[in-house]
Amino acid sequence: MTTVETRRAAVPRPAAARRSPAGPLLAVLWAGAAAVVALWWTDTGAVVGTAGLLTGAGRITGLLCGYACAVLVGLMARVPLLERRIGSDRVARWHAMAGRYTVCLLVAHVVTILAGYAATDHASLRHETVTVVLDYPDMLKATAGTVILFAVGVTSVRAARRRTGHEFWYYVHLLTYAAVFLAFFHQLALGEQFNGRPVATAVWYALYLGVAALVLWYRVLAPVRLNRRHRMRVDSVHQEAPGVYSVVVRGRHLDELGARPGQFFRWRFLAAGLAWTSTPYSLSAPPRPDLLRITVKALGGHSAAVSLLRPGTRVWAEGPYGSLTADRATGDRSLLIAAGVGVTPLRALFETLPGEVTLLYRARSAEDLALGGELEAIAKWRGARVLYALNGPGGERPPITADSLRAAVPGLSGHDVYLCGPHGFARDVYEALRAAGVPDRRIHHESFEL
Repeated sequence: MTTVETRRAAVPRPAAARRSPAGPLLAVLWAGAAAVVALWWTDTGAVVGTAGLLTGAGRITGLLCGYACAVLVGLMARVPLLERRIGSDRVARWHAMAGRYTVCLLVAHVVTILAGYAATDHASLRHETVTVVLDYPDMLKATAGTVILFAVGVTSVRAARRRTGHEFWYYVHLLTYAAVFLAFFHQLALGEQFNGRPVATAVWYALYLGVAALVLWYRVLAPVRLNRRHRMRVDSVHQEAPGVYSVVVRGRHLDELGARPGQFFRWRFLAAGLAWTSTPYSLSAPPRPDLLRITVKALGGHSAAVSLLRPGTRVWAEGPYGSLTADRATGDRSLLIAAGVGVTPLRALFETLPGEVTLLYRARSAEDLALGGELEAIAKWRGARVLYALNGPGGERPPITADSLRAAVPGLSGHDVYLCGPHGFARDVYEALRAAGVPDRRIHHESFEL
Protein backbone atom coordinates (compact mmCIF):
# COMPACT_ATOMS: atom_id res chain seq x y z
CA MET A 1 0.00 0.00 0.00
CA THR A 2 1.25 3.46 -0.79
CA THR A 3 0.12 6.51 1.10
CA VAL A 4 -0.56 10.12 0.23
CA GLU A 5 -0.70 12.43 3.25
CA THR A 6 -1.04 16.21 3.17
CA ARG A 7 -2.34 19.03 5.34
CA ARG A 8 -5.65 18.65 7.17
CA ALA A 9 -8.53 20.94 6.26
CA ALA A 10 -11.21 22.00 8.69
CA VAL A 11 -14.21 19.76 7.98
CA PRO A 12 -17.47 19.78 9.97
CA ARG A 13 -18.22 16.83 12.24
CA PRO A 14 -21.12 14.46 11.47
CA ALA A 15 -24.55 14.72 12.93
CA ALA A 16 -25.82 11.76 14.94
CA ALA A 17 -26.77 8.76 12.85
CA ARG A 18 -30.46 8.44 12.24
CA ARG A 19 -32.36 5.49 13.62
CA SER A 20 -33.35 3.01 10.96
CA PRO A 21 -37.07 2.15 10.75
CA ALA A 22 -36.25 -1.42 9.66
CA GLY A 23 -37.28 -2.99 12.98
CA PRO A 24 -40.68 -1.28 13.24
CA LEU A 25 -41.44 -2.03 9.59
CA LEU A 26 -40.65 -5.72 10.03
CA ALA A 27 -42.88 -5.75 13.10
CA VAL A 28 -45.73 -4.28 11.04
CA LEU A 29 -45.25 -6.87 8.28
CA TRP A 30 -45.27 -9.77 10.73
CA ALA A 31 -48.29 -8.27 12.50
CA GLY A 32 -50.09 -8.27 9.14
CA ALA A 33 -49.27 -11.94 8.64
CA ALA A 34 -50.54 -12.68 12.15
CA ALA A 35 -53.78 -10.82 11.35
CA VAL A 36 -54.23 -13.00 8.25
CA VAL A 37 -53.80 -16.15 10.34
CA ALA A 38 -56.28 -14.77 12.87
CA LEU A 39 -58.79 -14.11 10.06
CA TRP A 40 -58.52 -17.73 8.98
CA TRP A 41 -58.70 -19.02 12.56
CA THR A 42 -61.81 -17.09 13.60
CA ASP A 43 -63.75 -18.06 10.46
CA THR A 44 -62.76 -21.72 10.35
CA GLY A 45 -64.89 -24.29 12.11
CA ALA A 46 -63.92 -27.79 13.08
CA VAL A 47 -61.45 -29.41 10.71
CA VAL A 48 -62.41 -33.03 10.19
CA GLY A 49 -60.65 -35.75 8.22
CA THR A 50 -58.00 -35.66 5.56
CA ALA A 51 -60.15 -33.60 3.18
CA GLY A 52 -60.75 -30.99 5.87
CA LEU A 53 -57.08 -30.81 6.79
CA LEU A 54 -56.01 -30.39 3.18
CA THR A 55 -58.70 -27.80 2.41
CA GLY A 56 -57.87 -25.86 5.58
CA ALA A 57 -54.19 -25.89 4.72
CA GLY A 58 -55.03 -24.70 1.21
CA ARG A 59 -57.07 -21.79 2.53
CA ILE A 60 -54.50 -20.58 5.08
CA THR A 61 -51.63 -20.83 2.57
CA GLY A 62 -53.81 -19.05 0.00
CA LEU A 63 -54.52 -16.18 2.40
CA LEU A 64 -50.86 -15.89 3.35
CA CYS A 65 -49.86 -16.03 -0.32
CA GLY A 66 -52.30 -13.20 -1.08
CA TYR A 67 -50.83 -11.14 1.73
CA ALA A 68 -47.28 -11.95 0.59
CA CYS A 69 -48.18 -10.77 -2.93
CA ALA A 70 -49.19 -7.38 -1.54
CA VAL A 71 -45.95 -7.15 0.48
CA LEU A 72 -43.93 -8.23 -2.57
CA VAL A 73 -45.40 -5.48 -4.73
CA GLY A 74 -45.11 -2.91 -1.94
CA LEU A 75 -41.39 -3.58 -1.66
CA MET A 76 -41.11 -2.95 -5.42
CA ALA A 77 -42.69 0.50 -5.09
CA ARG A 78 -39.39 2.30 -4.32
CA VAL A 79 -40.84 4.24 -1.42
CA PRO A 80 -38.21 6.87 -0.48
CA LEU A 81 -38.52 6.24 3.27
CA LEU A 82 -37.51 2.62 2.74
CA GLU A 83 -34.93 3.22 0.03
CA ARG A 84 -33.07 5.99 1.87
CA ARG A 85 -33.50 5.09 5.53
CA ILE A 86 -33.40 1.30 5.45
CA GLY A 87 -31.24 0.98 2.35
CA SER A 88 -31.98 -0.14 -1.16
CA ASP A 89 -29.91 -3.29 -0.72
CA ARG A 90 -31.86 -4.41 2.34
CA VAL A 91 -35.19 -3.62 0.66
CA ALA A 92 -34.04 -5.61 -2.38
CA ARG A 93 -33.13 -8.56 -0.16
CA TRP A 94 -36.49 -8.36 1.59
CA HIS A 95 -38.19 -8.32 -1.81
CA ALA A 96 -36.22 -11.38 -2.92
CA MET A 97 -37.08 -13.18 0.32
CA ALA A 98 -40.76 -12.21 -0.01
CA GLY A 99 -40.67 -13.58 -3.55
CA ARG A 100 -39.37 -16.94 -2.35
CA TYR A 101 -42.01 -17.08 0.39
CA THR A 102 -44.71 -16.15 -2.11
CA VAL A 103 -43.78 -18.90 -4.57
CA CYS A 104 -43.52 -21.50 -1.79
CA LEU A 105 -46.91 -20.50 -0.38
CA LEU A 106 -48.37 -20.54 -3.88
CA VAL A 107 -47.14 -24.10 -4.49
CA ALA A 108 -48.50 -25.21 -1.10
CA HIS A 109 -51.84 -23.51 -1.78
CA VAL A 110 -52.32 -25.04 -5.22
CA VAL A 111 -51.35 -28.55 -4.15
CA THR A 112 -53.30 -28.68 -0.88
CA ILE A 113 -56.48 -26.96 -2.06
CA LEU A 114 -56.76 -29.18 -5.14
CA ALA A 115 -56.01 -32.29 -3.10
CA GLY A 116 -58.59 -31.23 -0.50
CA TYR A 117 -61.27 -30.57 -3.11
CA ALA A 118 -60.48 -33.89 -4.81
CA ALA A 119 -60.78 -35.77 -1.51
CA THR A 120 -64.09 -34.03 -0.73
CA ASP A 121 -65.56 -34.84 -4.18
CA HIS A 122 -64.01 -38.33 -4.29
CA ALA A 123 -62.49 -37.42 -7.67
CA SER A 124 -59.06 -37.80 -9.19
CA LEU A 125 -56.62 -34.92 -8.80
CA ARG A 126 -56.51 -34.44 -12.57
CA HIS A 127 -60.30 -34.27 -12.88
CA GLU A 128 -60.57 -31.87 -9.96
CA THR A 129 -57.87 -29.61 -11.40
CA VAL A 130 -59.67 -29.34 -14.75
CA THR A 131 -62.99 -28.68 -12.98
CA VAL A 132 -61.57 -25.96 -10.74
CA VAL A 133 -59.71 -24.17 -13.55
CA LEU A 134 -62.57 -24.23 -16.06
CA ASP A 135 -65.69 -24.00 -13.89
CA TYR A 136 -64.84 -21.97 -10.79
CA PRO A 137 -65.26 -18.15 -10.98
CA ASP A 138 -62.13 -16.14 -11.92
CA MET A 139 -59.98 -19.27 -11.94
CA LEU A 140 -58.81 -18.94 -15.53
CA LYS A 141 -57.33 -15.53 -14.69
CA ALA A 142 -55.90 -16.90 -11.45
CA THR A 143 -54.28 -19.77 -13.35
CA ALA A 144 -52.66 -17.34 -15.75
CA GLY A 145 -51.40 -15.30 -12.80
CA THR A 146 -50.01 -18.45 -11.18
CA VAL A 147 -48.09 -19.39 -14.34
CA ILE A 148 -46.64 -15.88 -14.54
CA LEU A 149 -45.56 -15.91 -10.90
CA PHE A 150 -43.83 -19.24 -11.42
CA ALA A 151 -42.02 -17.82 -14.46
CA VAL A 152 -40.90 -14.79 -12.47
CA GLY A 153 -39.71 -17.05 -9.66
CA VAL A 154 -37.73 -19.32 -11.99
CA THR A 155 -36.00 -16.43 -13.78
CA SER A 156 -35.15 -14.83 -10.45
CA VAL A 157 -33.10 -17.81 -9.25
CA ARG A 158 -29.46 -16.76 -9.20
CA ALA A 159 -28.35 -19.56 -11.53
CA ALA A 160 -30.98 -18.53 -14.10
CA ARG A 161 -30.11 -14.83 -13.79
CA ARG A 162 -26.49 -15.59 -14.63
CA ARG A 163 -27.63 -17.10 -17.92
CA THR A 164 -29.98 -14.27 -18.93
CA GLY A 165 -29.38 -10.58 -19.51
CA HIS A 166 -30.47 -7.92 -17.06
CA GLU A 167 -32.99 -6.59 -19.58
CA PHE A 168 -34.72 -9.98 -19.94
CA TRP A 169 -34.88 -10.44 -16.18
CA TYR A 170 -36.16 -6.88 -15.69
CA TYR A 171 -39.08 -7.20 -18.10
CA VAL A 172 -40.09 -10.65 -16.90
CA HIS A 173 -40.00 -9.27 -13.36
CA LEU A 174 -42.42 -6.50 -14.32
CA LEU A 175 -44.99 -9.20 -15.10
CA THR A 176 -45.39 -9.62 -11.34
CA TYR A 177 -47.89 -6.75 -11.46
CA ALA A 178 -50.00 -8.58 -14.06
CA ALA A 179 -49.80 -11.83 -12.07
CA VAL A 180 -51.00 -10.20 -8.85
CA PHE A 181 -53.83 -8.42 -10.67
CA LEU A 182 -55.01 -11.61 -12.37
CA ALA A 183 -54.96 -13.59 -9.13
CA PHE A 184 -56.63 -10.96 -6.93
CA PHE A 185 -60.28 -11.46 -7.83
CA HIS A 186 -60.41 -15.19 -7.27
CA GLN A 187 -59.33 -14.56 -3.67
CA LEU A 188 -62.56 -12.65 -3.00
CA ALA A 189 -64.76 -14.88 -5.17
CA LEU A 190 -63.61 -18.19 -3.63
CA GLY A 191 -62.10 -17.18 -0.30
CA GLU A 192 -64.23 -18.57 2.50
CA GLN A 193 -63.09 -15.78 4.82
CA PHE A 194 -64.49 -13.08 2.50
CA ASN A 195 -67.90 -14.51 1.57
CA GLY A 196 -70.55 -12.48 3.38
CA ARG A 197 -67.92 -10.62 5.44
CA PRO A 198 -67.83 -7.01 4.21
CA VAL A 199 -65.27 -5.82 6.78
CA ALA A 200 -62.68 -8.44 5.80
CA THR A 201 -63.38 -7.75 2.11
CA ALA A 202 -62.94 -3.99 2.63
CA VAL A 203 -59.64 -4.49 4.48
CA TRP A 204 -58.34 -6.73 1.68
CA TYR A 205 -59.33 -4.15 -0.94
CA ALA A 206 -57.66 -1.42 1.14
CA LEU A 207 -54.45 -3.46 1.37
CA TYR A 208 -54.22 -3.99 -2.38
CA LEU A 209 -55.41 -0.52 -3.37
CA GLY A 210 -52.93 1.04 -0.94
CA VAL A 211 -50.06 -0.93 -2.45
CA ALA A 212 -51.27 -0.06 -5.96
CA ALA A 213 -51.33 3.62 -4.99
CA LEU A 214 -47.71 3.42 -3.80
CA VAL A 215 -46.62 1.83 -7.07
CA LEU A 216 -48.58 4.33 -9.16
CA TRP A 217 -47.16 7.30 -7.31
CA TYR A 218 -43.53 6.34 -6.78
CA ARG A 219 -42.91 4.31 -9.94
CA VAL A 220 -45.03 6.26 -12.44
CA LEU A 221 -46.22 9.71 -11.40
CA ALA A 222 -43.23 10.84 -9.32
CA PRO A 223 -40.69 9.91 -12.04
CA VAL A 224 -42.80 11.66 -14.68
CA ARG A 225 -42.94 14.78 -12.51
CA LEU A 226 -39.20 14.60 -11.78
CA ASN A 227 -38.18 14.34 -15.41
CA ARG A 228 -40.60 16.97 -16.67
CA ARG A 229 -39.29 19.33 -14.01
CA HIS A 230 -35.56 18.75 -14.42
CA ARG A 231 -35.25 17.91 -18.15
CA MET A 232 -31.92 16.11 -17.95
CA ARG A 233 -29.61 15.52 -20.90
CA VAL A 234 -26.12 14.15 -21.39
CA ASP A 235 -23.64 17.01 -21.21
CA SER A 236 -20.40 15.12 -21.87
CA VAL A 237 -18.70 11.71 -21.64
CA HIS A 238 -15.09 11.30 -20.47
CA GLN A 239 -12.82 8.27 -20.20
CA GLU A 240 -11.40 7.86 -16.68
CA ALA A 241 -9.52 4.56 -17.04
CA PRO A 242 -9.51 1.62 -19.48
CA GLY A 243 -13.18 0.69 -19.90
CA VAL A 244 -14.34 3.27 -17.35
CA TYR A 245 -16.27 6.38 -18.40
CA SER A 246 -17.85 9.32 -16.61
CA VAL A 247 -21.14 10.70 -17.89
CA VAL A 248 -21.98 14.27 -16.93
CA VAL A 249 -25.71 14.99 -16.94
CA ARG A 250 -27.04 18.54 -17.09
CA GLY A 251 -30.50 19.57 -15.92
CA ARG A 252 -32.56 22.28 -14.30
CA HIS A 253 -32.93 22.82 -10.54
CA LEU A 254 -31.13 19.58 -9.74
CA ASP A 255 -30.54 20.76 -6.17
CA GLU A 256 -34.26 20.22 -5.59
CA LEU A 257 -33.74 16.47 -5.98
CA GLY A 258 -32.14 16.31 -2.55
CA ALA A 259 -29.46 13.91 -3.82
CA ARG A 260 -26.58 13.24 -1.44
CA PRO A 261 -23.06 11.88 -1.93
CA GLY A 262 -23.16 8.09 -1.77
CA GLN A 263 -26.60 7.79 -3.34
CA PHE A 264 -27.58 6.52 -6.78
CA PHE A 265 -30.24 7.01 -9.43
CA ARG A 266 -31.78 4.54 -11.83
CA TRP A 267 -30.87 5.84 -15.26
CA ARG A 268 -32.52 5.37 -18.61
CA PHE A 269 -30.73 6.95 -21.57
CA LEU A 270 -33.10 7.64 -24.45
CA ALA A 271 -30.76 6.41 -27.16
CA ALA A 272 -30.83 3.42 -29.48
CA GLY A 273 -30.39 0.19 -27.53
CA LEU A 274 -30.59 1.88 -24.12
CA ALA A 275 -34.05 3.43 -23.89
CA TRP A 276 -35.80 0.29 -22.60
CA THR A 277 -33.40 -0.44 -19.77
CA SER A 278 -33.23 1.27 -16.36
CA THR A 279 -29.91 0.69 -14.58
CA PRO A 280 -28.64 1.90 -11.18
CA TYR A 281 -25.44 3.97 -11.21
CA SER A 282 -24.05 5.89 -8.24
CA LEU A 283 -23.15 9.56 -8.28
CA SER A 284 -19.36 9.81 -8.56
CA ALA A 285 -19.19 13.47 -7.52
CA PRO A 286 -21.22 15.65 -5.17
CA PRO A 287 -24.33 16.89 -6.99
CA ARG A 288 -24.43 20.46 -8.26
CA PRO A 289 -27.51 22.62 -8.97
CA ASP A 290 -27.10 22.02 -12.72
CA LEU A 291 -24.91 18.90 -13.01
CA LEU A 292 -24.83 15.27 -11.90
CA ARG A 293 -22.07 12.80 -12.71
CA ILE A 294 -21.92 9.04 -12.82
CA THR A 295 -18.96 6.79 -13.61
CA VAL A 296 -19.58 3.49 -15.37
CA LYS A 297 -17.38 0.47 -16.07
CA ALA A 298 -18.07 -1.43 -19.28
CA LEU A 299 -19.05 -4.84 -17.87
CA GLY A 300 -21.86 -5.71 -20.26
CA GLY A 301 -23.73 -4.57 -23.31
CA HIS A 302 -25.61 -1.77 -21.60
CA SER A 303 -22.71 -0.32 -19.63
CA ALA A 304 -20.44 -0.53 -22.69
CA ALA A 305 -22.98 1.40 -24.77
CA VAL A 306 -23.04 4.19 -22.17
CA SER A 307 -19.54 5.22 -23.31
CA LEU A 308 -20.97 5.96 -26.78
CA LEU A 309 -23.60 8.41 -25.58
CA ARG A 310 -23.64 11.73 -27.39
CA PRO A 311 -24.08 15.13 -25.77
CA GLY A 312 -27.72 16.17 -25.88
CA THR A 313 -29.11 12.66 -25.40
CA ARG A 314 -32.19 12.84 -23.21
CA VAL A 315 -31.98 11.15 -19.82
CA TRP A 316 -34.79 9.65 -17.75
CA ALA A 317 -33.82 9.23 -14.10
CA GLU A 318 -35.48 7.96 -10.94
CA GLY A 319 -34.20 8.65 -7.46
CA PRO A 320 -32.22 9.45 -5.47
CA TYR A 321 -31.98 6.10 -3.68
CA GLY A 322 -29.62 4.47 -1.22
CA SER A 323 -28.48 5.06 2.34
CA LEU A 324 -24.70 4.91 1.96
CA THR A 325 -24.48 8.50 3.16
CA ALA A 326 -22.94 10.56 5.95
CA ASP A 327 -26.07 9.89 8.02
CA ARG A 328 -24.70 6.45 8.85
CA ALA A 329 -21.60 7.82 10.56
CA THR A 330 -21.47 7.32 14.32
CA GLY A 331 -18.25 9.27 14.94
CA ASP A 332 -15.76 11.66 13.34
CA ARG A 333 -13.31 9.12 11.84
CA SER A 334 -14.10 7.17 8.67
CA LEU A 335 -12.39 4.60 6.47
CA LEU A 336 -13.63 4.18 2.89
CA ILE A 337 -12.73 0.88 1.19
CA ALA A 338 -13.37 0.57 -2.54
CA ALA A 339 -12.55 -1.97 -5.25
CA GLY A 340 -12.71 -1.20 -8.95
CA VAL A 341 -15.64 0.92 -10.02
CA GLY A 342 -16.98 0.64 -6.45
CA VAL A 343 -14.97 3.79 -5.85
CA THR A 344 -17.66 5.91 -7.50
CA PRO A 345 -19.98 6.52 -4.51
CA LEU A 346 -17.00 6.62 -2.15
CA ARG A 347 -15.28 9.30 -4.23
CA ALA A 348 -18.26 11.58 -3.60
CA LEU A 349 -18.18 10.71 0.11
CA PHE A 350 -14.40 11.24 0.24
CA GLU A 351 -14.90 14.86 -0.71
CA THR A 352 -17.82 15.57 1.61
CA LEU A 353 -17.77 13.17 4.56
CA PRO A 354 -17.15 15.10 7.80
CA GLY A 355 -14.23 14.42 10.09
CA GLU A 356 -11.01 12.46 9.56
CA VAL A 357 -11.20 10.31 6.43
CA THR A 358 -8.98 7.61 4.92
CA LEU A 359 -9.63 5.94 1.55
CA LEU A 360 -8.29 2.47 0.68
CA TYR A 361 -8.58 1.79 -3.06
CA ARG A 362 -8.08 -1.74 -4.44
CA ALA A 363 -7.29 -2.06 -8.16
CA ARG A 364 -5.26 -4.27 -10.47
CA SER A 365 -2.79 -1.58 -11.55
CA ALA A 366 -2.19 2.16 -11.44
CA GLU A 367 -3.80 2.43 -14.90
CA ASP A 368 -7.05 1.01 -13.49
CA LEU A 369 -7.37 3.68 -10.79
CA ALA A 370 -10.50 5.46 -12.01
CA LEU A 371 -10.73 9.02 -10.67
CA GLY A 372 -7.27 8.67 -9.12
CA GLY A 373 -6.24 12.23 -9.92
CA GLU A 374 -9.36 13.60 -8.28
CA LEU A 375 -8.81 11.48 -5.18
CA GLU A 376 -5.29 12.81 -4.71
CA ALA A 377 -6.45 16.39 -5.22
CA ILE A 378 -9.19 15.91 -2.61
CA ALA A 379 -6.69 14.32 -0.21
CA LYS A 380 -4.36 17.30 -0.61
CA TRP A 381 -7.19 19.77 -0.09
CA ARG A 382 -8.63 18.25 3.05
CA GLY A 383 -5.57 16.60 4.53
CA ALA A 384 -6.95 13.11 4.10
CA ARG A 385 -5.13 9.88 3.25
CA VAL A 386 -5.34 7.72 0.14
CA LEU A 387 -4.02 4.15 0.35
CA TYR A 388 -3.66 2.01 -2.78
CA ALA A 389 -3.71 -1.79 -2.81
CA LEU A 390 -2.38 -2.74 -6.27
CA ASN A 391 -1.35 -6.07 -7.74
CA GLY A 392 2.33 -6.94 -7.69
CA PRO A 393 4.52 -7.30 -10.82
CA GLY A 394 3.48 -10.93 -11.17
CA GLY A 395 -0.22 -10.16 -10.74
CA GLU A 396 -0.36 -11.28 -7.10
CA ARG A 397 -3.00 -9.48 -5.04
CA PRO A 398 -1.99 -7.79 -1.80
CA PRO A 399 -3.96 -9.36 1.05
CA ILE A 400 -6.45 -7.17 2.87
CA THR A 401 -6.57 -8.80 6.28
CA ALA A 402 -7.41 -7.78 9.81
CA ASP A 403 -3.72 -7.28 10.57
CA SER A 404 -2.98 -5.23 7.43
CA LEU A 405 -6.03 -3.03 8.06
CA ARG A 406 -5.05 -2.40 11.67
CA ALA A 407 -1.49 -1.56 10.58
CA ALA A 408 -2.67 0.85 7.87
CA VAL A 409 -5.37 2.58 9.93
CA PRO A 410 -4.48 3.22 13.59
CA GLY A 411 -7.50 3.02 15.87
CA LEU A 412 -9.44 1.11 13.21
CA SER A 413 -12.11 -0.19 15.60
CA GLY A 414 -13.19 3.40 16.27
CA HIS A 415 -13.76 4.20 12.59
CA ASP A 416 -16.94 4.09 10.57
CA VAL A 417 -16.19 1.98 7.50
CA TYR A 418 -17.90 2.54 4.15
CA LEU A 419 -17.43 -0.44 1.85
CA CYS A 420 -18.21 -0.72 -1.85
CA GLY A 421 -17.00 -3.25 -4.40
CA PRO A 422 -17.75 -6.63 -5.99
CA HIS A 423 -19.67 -9.08 -3.84
CA GLY A 424 -16.77 -11.44 -3.12
CA PHE A 425 -14.40 -8.60 -2.27
CA ALA A 426 -16.96 -6.94 0.01
CA ARG A 427 -17.67 -10.22 1.80
CA ASP A 428 -13.98 -10.90 2.47
CA VAL A 429 -13.25 -7.36 3.63
CA TYR A 430 -16.33 -7.39 5.84
CA GLU A 431 -15.04 -10.47 7.62
CA ALA A 432 -11.57 -8.93 7.94
CA LEU A 433 -13.07 -5.80 9.48
CA ARG A 434 -15.02 -7.83 12.01
CA ALA A 435 -11.88 -9.80 12.87
CA ALA A 436 -10.10 -6.46 13.35
CA GLY A 437 -12.63 -5.45 15.98
CA VAL A 438 -14.86 -3.12 13.96
CA PRO A 439 -18.43 -3.55 15.23
CA ASP A 440 -21.17 -4.35 12.72
CA ARG A 441 -22.96 -1.07 13.40
CA ARG A 442 -19.91 0.80 12.07
CA ILE A 443 -19.62 -1.17 8.81
CA HIS A 444 -21.75 0.47 6.13
CA HIS A 445 -22.30 -1.41 2.89
CA GLU A 446 -24.92 -1.69 0.16
CA SER A 447 -24.98 -4.79 -2.00
CA PHE A 448 -27.39 -5.96 -4.70
CA GLU A 449 -26.32 -9.60 -4.85
CA LEU A 450 -29.63 -11.36 -4.11
